[in-house]
Amino acid sequence: MDFDEIYKTYSTKIFRVCLGYFNDYDLAKDITQETFITVWKHLAKFKNRSSIGTWIYKIATNKCLSQIQKGKSHPTSELPSNLKYIEPSFEKEEKLSRLHQYISELPELEKIIITLSLEDVPQEKIAEIIGISHANVRVKFHRIKAKLTKKFKGNG
Repeated sequence: MDFDEIYKTYSTKIFRVCLGYFNDYDLAKDITQETFITVWKHLAKFKNRSSIGTWIYKIATNKCLSQIQKGKSHPTSELPSNLKYIEPSFEKEEKLSRLHQYISELPELEKIIITLSLEDVPQEKIAEIIGISHANVRVKFHRIKAKLTKKFKGNG
């Protein structure tokens, strides 16, 4: 698989994973770009110990976790409290936006599991990416779904 094909296959999926971490379009775009720069630099060294997709997801999740650590060491500024939230005009967009918001509020490991699941990455692969058992991923996935469902029901 050449780089162009890899990029076409995985860039949108990796972007959505990053968006699930941060709920910030520009930051997700930057992390996606950093991920594919790393893929480009190290593609010749890829040893096929796992699938190319698993390798790329692992790079992306590591980049996201690194960004979270950077964010913890740098203070962030808050938006003004009098800023009013503008409701999206389309119900589907609103639900999707809320889903990304709720996912971004999850602990890091849960974000990884749910965002990779939303990208149709099999649970066995998710277990391989994050280094826990498949059974543990399955249990965590159901707990995460329950958390997200509760948040949606609690907020209309």
